[in-house]
Amino acid sequence: MTLPDAIPHADQLHKLHDALNQWFAEAARDLPWRDPGCSAWGILVSEVMLQQTPVVRVLPVWREWMERWPTPSQLAEEPSGAAVRHWGRLGYPRRALRLHAAAVAIRDSHSGAVPDNYSELLGLPGVGSYTAAAVAAFAFGRRETVVDTNIRRVHARLISGTALPGPALTAREMRLAEALLPDEQALSVRWNASVMELGAMICTARNPKCADCPVRAGCAWVAAGEPPPSYTPKGQSWHGTDRQVRGAVMAVLREAAAPVPLAMFEQAPADLGFAPSGVGVPLAALHRLNTAPEQLERALDGLLSDGLAEMDDDGLRLPV
Repeated sequence: MTLPDAIPHADQLHKLHDALNQWFAEAARDLPWRDPGCSAWGILVSEVMLQQTPVVRVLPVWREWMERWPTPSQLAEEPSGAAVRHWGRLGYPRRALRLHAAAVAIRDSHSGAVPDNYSELLGLPGVGSYTAAAVAAFAFGRRETVVDTNIRRVHARLISGTALPGPALTAREMRLAEALLPDEQALSVRWNASVMELGAMICTARNPKCADCPVRAGCAWVAAGEPPPSYTPKGQSWHGTDRQVRGAVMAVLREAAAPVPLAMFEQAPADLGFAPSGVGVPLAALHRLNTAPEQLERALDGLLSDGLAEMDDDGLRLPV
């Protein structure tokens, strides 16, 4: 295998593993999905929820989900709309539909037990290569190459000497991650977790806390004088976008106990003869966006085509 970067020698790599693992043992956040008693299902739910969403927002929703649906079979017995409703404001609610579909597959094809290996995990609806590797590693102790945004950033700085990884994951980065992974199974799991935690807490995208980094002495980026990124990451737009309108419509549907007539989306609550209360609160928030009719129509059509909403004679509702 041709290595893409100057991989530390075996003794240096051993010291690197030890330094990060020791730091993780002392500094790791106490998160419920890291508890030894957490089920594989709990870990799968956490990995899906944590995609593009910070821990502080995920924690209360994860706890509520695990109390409501402690096993995949229990979620599978509910309509998919229940998953979307209890997804709350985590964003990207299609993830809730995918988790529901995965729960159904686990119940129907795996006797209700989350698969314990990468290939079968990858076969679950909505589970990609990262999630399959992470669940195999963190739930079942498998030696898997886990590469998320935080890990990519640590590898880029520590080994490659660049401020940020490229916009998209490359085969070169995967080869680097594989080369850095400890051979011993338990250590590989700890390494994945420790590098991920370092990226989340110390080696952050903006304002990294290099003075607190346990591997600063061996960091290629620091040694190079901390050169700036070769590109400017594009932040995700929100205000005025279709995503914002879709989110506002979903907030209405989550509060609604019955289908919501289309007229309520098209006219403000006051125009319909009632003051904002109950479902009227998110309706009022939707109308404060002053969305153009064609954008609202586009958002509604998108929710319907994505399976996040259903239409009947009485109006729009979550899937049943």
